[in-house]
Amino acid sequence: MKLKWESISTLHQNVFLVKVLGAVFITGLAFRFYAVRFGQVSVNEISDPQISPPSVIISENEDLLPIDIEVEKCDLFTGKWIRDPLGPIYTNGSCGVVVDSHQNCITNGRPDSGFLYWKWKPNDCSLPRFDPLRFLQLMRNKSWAFIGDSISRNHVESLLCMLSTVEKPVEVYHDDEYRSKRWLFPSHNLTISNIWSPFLVQAAIFEDSRGVSSAAVQLHLDILDNTWTDLFPSIDYAIISSGEWFLKTAIYHENANIVGCHGCPQSSNITDLGFDYAYNTSLRHVMDFIVRSNTKGMIFFRTSIPDHFENGEWHNGGTCKKTEPVNEDEVEMKVLNKILRDVEISQFQRVVTEMGQEAGHFKLLDFAGMLLTRPDGHPGPYREFRPFDKDKNAKVQNDCLHWCLPGPIDYLNDVILEIIVNS
Repeated sequence: MKLKWESISTLHQNVFLVKVLGAVFITGLAFRFYAVRFGQVSVNEISDPQISPPSVIISENEDLLPIDIEVEKCDLFTGKWIRDPLGPIYTNGSCGVVVDSHQNCITNGRPDSGFLYWKWKPNDCSLPRFDPLRFLQLMRNKSWAFIGDSISRNHVESLLCMLSTVEKPVEVYHDDEYRSKRWLFPSHNLTISNIWSPFLVQAAIFEDSRGVSSAAVQLHLDILDNTWTDLFPSIDYAIISSGEWFLKTAIYHENANIVGCHGCPQSSNITDLGFDYAYNTSLRHVMDFIVRSNTKGMIFFRTSIPDHFENGEWHNGGTCKKTEPVNEDEVEMKVLNKILRDVEISQFQRVVTEMGQEAGHFKLLDFAGMLLTRPDGHPGPYREFRPFDKDKNAKVQNDCLHWCLPGPIDYLNDVILEIIVNS
């Protein structure tokens, strides 16, 4: 009888214990539901295991990806600039490479810094912040080339500055004029080259260091510049661009004969074909070469980037005084920039249509709309060191074409890395 009583007592204790544990379990479920409902979930629970987390915390809710959006259909080139309290991942003092002094705006005395605290936010997309360590790891044993003019140099220096926050590059080559250079990241065996070829085709240029021409450019529209074509087979990734230089006065050659010109002297008997003819012809040969080459690398063509000169141009007093981004309806692309971009897009579409799958490694980077709304990102008068120290009213040549470093051009690298990862 005593044994039965102890068994019943033990049973009652077990039932009570089960009820207590059940209550605790239900309470825990309720708390978890409450936490999930109101967004209090740990980072580990929501992170994508296939995507490395950024090295900094993104605090903007606008960076969250809507649950009904298909990432693979995202247009990274359409969006807006939103405020970014974090600012750039490097400073003018921490870059670690020699930046062109004309783009070192803060060192040159630019007084405002608000232009540094904006970031690109594509519509309906989550664009991760550029992760320099991840880029270096992905690009181990690879070679990059930026082929084009001074905007390409501007871009490659931006990328080098961002990567130097992880590893300092070593300059391993430069040409006699220091226009083409190559850097090595030893720990990752990554090489990045800047190849100077402003026309992409063969050109005789008669211009001094200040950009003053003594004669018209002699431009061979059907002969590619071997400065870049000779290196092309060894490149894993390339960003090729041109545009602005075709606006210069030039004599055009095809099949070793003069066929026309742009900005012809009145006394000349040469037909003025216009710069768009030369650009169309040159890009046709450039793009045909790219898609028919044996390279297995990923090749990008970057469209021309608009300038923001107001009340004049480079040579006659044009300025760019804005200190914040503008809305799309506040700015319009200039006619010349539109013509260049139309040529680029039409030639790209042509070669992709003609070559089909063979053009799969050839991609277009159209940053024109993205940077059109950033008239605040240029050096302006601060292309020179402290230009107003001696005279606050000094007349100074403005640079409203190139981009401050750090500056908006850094975000091109965010987009490019995302394209590479998704490809």
